Amino acid sequence: MTILDVRGISKRFGGLQALSDVTFSVPKGQIIGLIGPNGAGKTTFFSTLVGLIRPDKGSVLLDGQPLAGLKPHRIAALGMTKTFQNVALFGESTVLDNVLTAGLLRHDVDAARDEALKCLDRVGLKAIAQKQAGTLSFPERARIELARALCTGPKVLLLDEVMAALNPVEMQEIMDLIRSLRDDGITLLVVEHHMRAIMTICDRILVLNFGRLLADGTPQQIANDPQVVEAYLGRSMEKHQ
Repeated sequence: MTILDVRGISKRFGGLQALSDVTFSVPKGQIIGLIGPNGAGKTTFFSTLVGLIRPDKGSVLLDGQPLAGLKPHRIAALGMTKTFQNVALFGESTVLDNVLTAGLLRHDVDAARDEALKCLDRVGLKAIAQKQAGTLSFPERARIELARALCTGPKVLLLDEVMAALNPVEMQEIMDLIRSLRDDGITLLVVEHHMRAIMTICDRILVLNFGRLLADGTPQQIANDPQVVEAYLGRSMEKHQ
C-alpha cells in the first residue's frame, strides 16, 4: 500500500533549479534513504514535502490526500512531519515542555504531557524530562527533536541528519530506534551522510544529484550503480563505510 506519492516535484530559486521533476512512491512501513552530494536538494525536498517550501509544479499525496497549498501544521495534522538539522529548542524551558508543544497538535495539555513523556521515554530521555533544554549536549538535543516529531503522531516521519555528530554507540542506538519506529507502523524517509547507517537500515535508497532523482533502488543496487559511484560515492565509498 502506497502511503506517500510524489509526482513531478520541481522548484527553482532564481537561476538555481533546486528540484527537477522528482517522482517516486513509498509503500507503507518502509525505511527510505535519501542521499546525494551537498547541494543536491535533499533538505529543499524535505521542506517541500512538509509545506515549508511550495513547489513550482508537481503533486504530493499522503495516504491519498493531496497536500498542495496546505500549511505545515495541516500537513503535520494529516500525518507527516520532519526533524530539523539545526535543532531550535526553547532553552529556558524544560525538556518535557519542549516536546509537549508538539503534542498540542492532537491533544489537550494534560494528554499532550502524557504523550510527551512517552516520546521522551522512546528516545531514552525520560530521565531528564525536567532538565532545562538549554543545558543539553548536541546528541541530547537531536533526540529531543526526534521526540518532538514523534509527539505529533506521524504516519510518515522525515529524519534530516539525526545521526550527525554522534559517536558509534549513539549512532547504533538511533538506528535501532528507527527500526523500532518502522516496526510500529511509521514510514520513514532518512537523509543521512553516514553511508554505513544508510546501507544498513534502509529498505530502499533514493539518490538526488543537482535536484534530479539519479537512482532509486535497494542498498546493494545503489552501491553498485556506476552513475551513483561517479556522482556521489566515488573513491570514498570505503572511507564512508
